Amino acid sequence: MEESHRTVILRKLATFIDGVSEQLNRLALWGAVLAVIVMLGAAGWQVIARYALAQPPVWTEELARFSMVWAGLLGASCAFRWKSDPSLFADMQKKTGTLGKLLLLLRSFGTLVFIAPIIWYSIFGINMNPARGYIARLAGRNAETMDLPMALFGIAIPLAFTLILLHLIAALLMGLSDQSDPPPSSQG
Repeated sequence: MEESHRTVILRKLATFIDGVSEQLNRLALWGAVLAVIVMLGAAGWQVIARYALAQPPVWTEELARFSMVWAGLLGASCAFRWKSDPSLFADMQKKTGTLGKLLLLLRSFGTLVFIAPIIWYSIFGINMNPARGYIARLAGRNAETMDLPMALFGIAIPLAFTLILLHLIAALLMGLSDQSDPPPSSQG
């Protein structure tokens, strides 16, 4: 009875975290789409202004570049959620039972080893000093052609990797509680 109660709690927690992950994934997808639209608009205006008006604005290239970074990172977090990201051993994700759970733990550990330092050093610098973290250092700098703090653009990195961490936790809990992943058709 005790084991059954723990299983029910784990399943409810897994379902809740997975729901949060799915909703944030939808927001990330919209953010990625918006960033692509901004990138195309800025690059398009750059071309029109350069060749039709002979006066290209200086800010369009930088805006397009930063939008591309946002689109790529938010898109990467979505791809991770949908298991559409590149994988060396894609068939291993289809394993079930004890072997499937062990492989899930191994994949989760590998992912965590990669993303944890990125999130950590985005916040903390040397000697755990937040003032030396990546975002804090960017906050003191402005973009070259736009009067905006670089932190607005650099925050995409820890944000995307935090989303990946949440998706990882959701997938781990869903897998360990023997619940199936959402079908790929739920991407929209």
